Amino acid sequence: MSAGAAAIGPHGLPSLPALVDGVVTHDRRVPLRHRFRYRVYQWLVDVDAPPLLPRWLRPFASFDSADHLGSPAHTIRANVEHFCAQGGVDVTGGRIVMLANARVLGHVFDPLSVFWCLDDAGAVRCVVAEVHNTYGERHAYLLDIDAAGRASTDKAFYVSPFFTVDGRYDLRFLLDRDRLATTVRLRQGEQAVFSAVFSGAV
Repeated sequence: MSAGAAAIGPHGLPSLPALVDGVVTHDRRVPLRHRFRYRVYQWLVDVDAPPLLPRWLRPFASFDSADHLGSPAHTIRANVEHFCAQGGVDVTGGRIVMLANARVLGHVFDPLSVFWCLDDAGAVRCVVAEVHNTYGERHAYLLDIDAAGRASTDKAFYVSPFFTVDGRYDLRFLLDRDRLATTVRLRQGEQAVFSAVFSGAV
């Protein structure tokens, strides 16, 4: 995979860990148009340096490897490295930045977790997007992004009762020192049928 060096914004990465205060916008265009927005926060962390919270706060913000790419027996880093290696991409030892929801009182629902895998020069080697549905299932996509943070991949996972498991995702991941945005658009045939955007301040 090629490195999308400019996928990290011109001002570089924010100081981590960080809370991203943002807005999610969902826009479903079929079978009936439905659009809504809501405020949300997510954590942006280096997987090797999660937030160190006071003991009394830890039940309200924790990260468990069982929630991210599968194996509770390994670290989040090990899970990401193994998944990438299965796709032929070696990210061993490089910095991995994760955007995700934290566990709160032992529970979490994370519709989309994003992992930026960086090389030694700080360029993006690849992005892993892990999707969870409300049935407790998950699927991860290994993405080769361009310099603008864009990628495209076939849909391979059931997420919503409104859409079958077909179509193609157009995605964009933007990360800068003070802003972050993730965009997922689903195309079926020639029609854009759904989009979800998370945008916020770091």
